[in-house]
Amino acid sequence: MIQTPKCFAFFFLFLLFFNTRAQEQTGKRAQWFVDARFGMFIHWGIYSGAEGYWKGEKLRNDNDYAEWIQYRNRIDKEAYTTLLERFDWETIDPEAWVLLAKASGMKYITLTAKHHDGFALWNSKTSNYNVYQYSNPKRDILKELAQACKKHDIKLGLYYSHWIDWAHPNAWDHTKEIYGLASEDYDRYWQQKVIPQMRELLTEYGDIGMIWFDMWIHHSKTIVTKAQLNQLKNLIRELQPQCLINSRLGLAIEEDSDVDFRTLGDNQLGTEKLDYPWQTPATVAHSWGYFAHETQWKSTTTLLRNLIDNVSLNGNFMLNIGPRANGTLPYEVENRLKTMGDWLKVHGSAIYESEGFELSAKRHDWGTITMNKKTPKAVKVYLHLTQWPLENQITVTGIKTKPIKIYALADQNKNPLNFTHHDVLTKITLPDKAPDPYISVLAMEFNHKPETEKGLVAISTKEEFNFNISNASEIEGDGRPFKKSRYGTIPAHLHVESKQKMKWRIYIDKPGNYTLSASYSYQHQQPGGNIRVIIGEQIRTQGVQPTGKTVGEPLQNWVIPAFTTHEVGIFHFGEKGFYTVEMDLEPQKNAPIQWQSLWMGKSK
Repeated sequence: MIQTPKCFAFFFLFLLFFNTRAQEQTGKRAQWFVDARFGMFIHWGIYSGAEGYWKGEKLRNDNDYAEWIQYRNRIDKEAYTTLLERFDWETIDPEAWVLLAKASGMKYITLTAKHHDGFALWNSKTSNYNVYQYSNPKRDILKELAQACKKHDIKLGLYYSHWIDWAHPNAWDHTKEIYGLASEDYDRYWQQKVIPQMRELLTEYGDIGMIWFDMWIHHSKTIVTKAQLNQLKNLIRELQPQCLINSRLGLAIEEDSDVDFRTLGDNQLGTEKLDYPWQTPATVAHSWGYFAHETQWKSTTTLLRNLIDNVSLNGNFMLNIGPRANGTLPYEVENRLKTMGDWLKVHGSAIYESEGFELSAKRHDWGTITMNKKTPKAVKVYLHLTQWPLENQITVTGIKTKPIKIYALADQNKNPLNFTHHDVLTKITLPDKAPDPYISVLAMEFNHKPETEKGLVAISTKEEFNFNISNASEIEGDGRPFKKSRYGTIPAHLHVESKQKMKWRIYIDKPGNYTLSASYSYQHQQPGGNIRVIIGEQIRTQGVQPTGKTVGEPLQNWVIPAFTTHEVGIFHFGEKGFYTVEMDLEPQKNAPIQWQSLWMGKSK
């Protein structure tokens, strides 16, 4: 990402401010949603009978999205419906999906009531292309699921593909990019199928928690008009005023405040704290519909981290299952979901009704932080330890209020852990063994919401400091930020051509000498330019040295600039307290510096 210096400075300061706020822009409609945090997505339909293969050929796309097989493999509608012969209508049990969601700690379910193939999973009076007409005995899968959700106190959401419908002659499918589609013809599909079917869903199946649309680009780039989207939205508001609507309706949440939550891209996790409701739709493996030869299974720990990280940024996590034609699930899915449910039975208070904490979620190397403000008689800040440090100690940087008590949620007796608190540092002594095999959570109890000191660089588990773009308190200069590239072999860095000034704030609790080093790439033959670091009255200056190049991957012509570490100097801290670390980069003319980070640790 490249921006002008002024824009970059403004953008960074905006994010710094934005990341410190709680999730305040949540309407009453969406309060249950942000309290729930964790839900189930169900992709199930005719495509479940194919399992990713048609006439011996795999889906014609390496993403293996099995639910797209009709479009990818160019299967006509009549042939496609023959897949329903594989379905065992006597044994399919939607209640089993609901019970799995319950056991997994999920609070809501979203079913693909109509996916892109246009096939309805309910007894639609609008179109005979529905499960009731094609099943034997007759089944209304949605009705059965709705009854099971009500029975087991699970919110019901419905996925409805409004933009794309491969079954209707006037609907959009991507071949229309070649052959065209008149807007008046598309409106016939909209008025003849979309609006009537949506009316059915909103009037015949009880309370609907959300309608989850799937137009992943803005309406201005599609055949759908804003007027049509507003017609659809207004129908929902008329028939079920409390039903949530996601941004994949085609209207950005910034464009229309009546859109309830933002949907990120498929399997796209949060990167910044947002002040309004948002959600990641995610898969246990890769495909959404059942794929027979799936191999890309995510570990339970990975899925838990995804959930926790999203909550720490005020987000939700909706995890998909793709049942087979008989309704069953592979062991890998059930095992991971039930294990997540077991974890949530112990640690659920750190997820449900929780939100991001005021401190930046990504600054501590031991894990992330969430907060639950609704705990009776106390405010609890939760520390999710995604690694159990060898030092058996972690430091929480930035909380000014001394905790009443700290304990592991997995400890039924809530035995207090030893800790020390000084100014803005809380050092917690940990037992030798992690209390949970996946992710351990510590609860910090306070009588009231703790005060914080924002903008401090966190002390790592090795009691070191890493100074980079993301944790700087001030940035000024012409540096252009670049994301990591070449599969991470080139790290994220600032490309500085004339001058760059950056500042960080730290708290030193162990006075003494500290060594400071800089990591950068400098692609000139001779030394040139300077890095100057100022801490109080101490100034250390280091001439920039050539770093040369390296090979990212052997025998692949993968030559990249080398980023190497160079000692800048030793700084002495005479007493505990707050300090500002200031860095000035001064490249030579036409000799830019690609700066990555500073590092500082106690001198030996």
